[in-house]
Amino acid sequence: MDRRIFHGNIKPNDIAHALMAEFNRGNLQAQVLGNKDKMAVQIVTRSGAMSGGQTALTINLQAVEDGIMVELGQQAWMGIAASLGQTALSALRNPFSLLGRLDDLAQDIESMQLNDNIWKVIDGTVVTLGASYALSEKLKRISCEYCGSANPLGEANCLACGAPLGGAQPTTCHNCGFVVSIEEVICPNCNAKLH
Repeated sequence: MDRRIFHGNIKPNDIAHALMAEFNRGNLQAQVLGNKDKMAVQIVTRSGAMSGGQTALTINLQAVEDGIMVELGQQAWMGIAASLGQTALSALRNPFSLLGRLDDLAQDIESMQLNDNIWKVIDGTVVTLGASYALSEKLKRISCEYCGSANPLGEANCLACGAPLGGAQPTTCHNCGFVVSIEEVICPNCNAKLH
């Protein structure tokens, strides 16, 4: 499962609409399930598709503090593998039969690129809405545990009471956008090396 977190003024519905617009056409069909804070978008091959193998993929969208978490599930490959196997077998028997299976081959290749195409749509939507992996202004504040005042990140002492703010300064993973503390060396979300 591939997971990314984006911070900013973005809602699950924004991503769901973009995915529906891009993938609910041609040989693919998309549907949205869930409510405004937690949604799932399912993308499948249309029943009765004239070319290519069957595939399916689910994208989970969940609102998190000042942003959104996107999880891309595992794509179903069996239908694509069967279609590619049938193309290879028919080409071995008769190389000229490959000409009749070009549509199947093109659709299978497009289906194999589904994960990358989904992330392109999501990244484009996120950029358009002004969100990113970086901490939003709301999360760039740290509350003093003594007086509760909001302080900008990086301050050593509370601006209101002078109490030490300690090592609780958060940042984000450059790979997935997960909020991590400065002491962490490996992201607990995606296992990427930090710093």
